[in-house]
Amino acid sequence: MSRTPDELLDHAEQALDRGDVDACLAFCQRVLDADPHHTSAHYLRAEALRDVGAIEDAEDAYRAVIQRDPHHSASFSGLGAVLFDQVRFDEARTACLRALRADDGNPEAYYWRAMLRERRSDFRGALRDYRRAYTLDPERFPMPETLDDATVEAIVSDVLLSLHPALRSYLAQVVILLEEVPDADLCLQYDPPAPPGEILGVFSGTSLADRSLDDPWTGLPSSIVLFRRNLERIAWDREKLVDELRITVFHEVGHFLGL
Repeated sequence: MSRTPDELLDHAEQALDRGDVDACLAFCQRVLDADPHHTSAHYLRAEALRDVGAIEDAEDAYRAVIQRDPHHSASFSGLGAVLFDQVRFDEARTACLRALRADDGNPEAYYWRAMLRERRSDFRGALRDYRRAYTLDPERFPMPETLDDATVEAIVSDVLLSLHPALRSYLAQVVILLEEVPDADLCLQYDPPAPPGEILGVFSGTSLADRSLDDPWTGLPSSIVLFRRNLERIAWDREKLVDELRITVFHEVGHFLGL
């Protein structure tokens, strides 16, 4: 017996909830084969593609929804998210504003607008938007923890003290910096671009393994940059935040050591 579009989409949602993206996409495609303009099928397809990092395809699917329903708030906020990940910040901001114009109770739109505010150093505005998202959906959008300079300094010191003294002497040549968010140029160094909200730290310079006595340029000071706002956002409590900071410092120290 053939299933109705609603039944197929129920199965698609269930598949997506359990992480079976292939099954979700297959169910959506069956609906779209019968009705290429089915808005809900395009939307679920967009969500599934976004879940597996196929953000350009997800963008196309969100736009397919919006073309048919220009007031589909969830598709505008989803579009804002994938545009943000493609380092297209102005377009992402427009999409989030359209989402909130269609539905001012859309928590995802507030969340991504908060991240966009951080990039403009509007940290008070970002905090307001994070609070709105948290109030509307606390499970999906927990409040970021606060990472102060003193905590960063203490964790970095702990990490360095845990290393062999010889390694600590090498690391004396490395500057460890704390910045708020990664800039667009850094994200665009990768192909495809690195999602701006997911870079926790970055090593810049020449690793010990690649240094050469014949090339004086390899002896220039290196740096490790930690990104405060991304670290705050990835942690849902203080203990998790400290753990993520420690892991990130170790990871970037590993890059310096050539590991």
